[in-house]
Amino acid sequence: MAIEQNYFILFELPQQYQVDTALLSERYRALQKTLHPDRYAHKSEREQLQAVQASAHLNEALATLKSPLRRAAYLLSLKGVDTDVSHQTVSDGAFLMQQMMLREQLDDARHADDPFEALEELLEQLQGSEAELQQSLESQLQSDDPAVLSDALDNLRKLQFFDKLRHEIERVEDELDDL
Repeated sequence: MAIEQNYFILFELPQQYQVDTALLSERYRALQKTLHPDRYAHKSEREQLQAVQASAHLNEALATLKSPLRRAAYLLSLKGVDTDVSHQTVSDGAFLMQQMMLREQLDDARHADDPFEALEELLEQLQGSEAELQQSLESQLQSDDPAVLSDALDNLRKLQFFDKLRHEIERVEDELDDL
């Protein structure tokens, strides 16, 4: 296995946003049986190193394709789009306003009569917004048009905001469970 191999080719999956995760897991297990470094324990040092590198590549490929956010970023990178969002921000004012309102709802949920119900409602609202963005992103990732791919990158950034908010909701739920 070439460790620079495209992750979709590695798992013999179509290069698209939607992935059959059961098939991905099945193909991972089959490849892992073949490539696991323990199978190379009695081989030369070079072969052992290659097995470790191949296994690391396989694990990175699995983690990337299992995660919708990482998968979208990977697909964009395959199309030549710089997905390093550390120096880029979302400029959509309506989206940023929505984020502020969602964060206010999160703060309000902590003090609600039934905080778990308030958090559940917030999570449902978040999932609806995420589903819309993911649907747009899936369509955009099929394009090779730079303007469309730029929009896809914007949607990826927005999904990252939602992902962070989801983790914060889970953290608040854990804090409330501990009380």
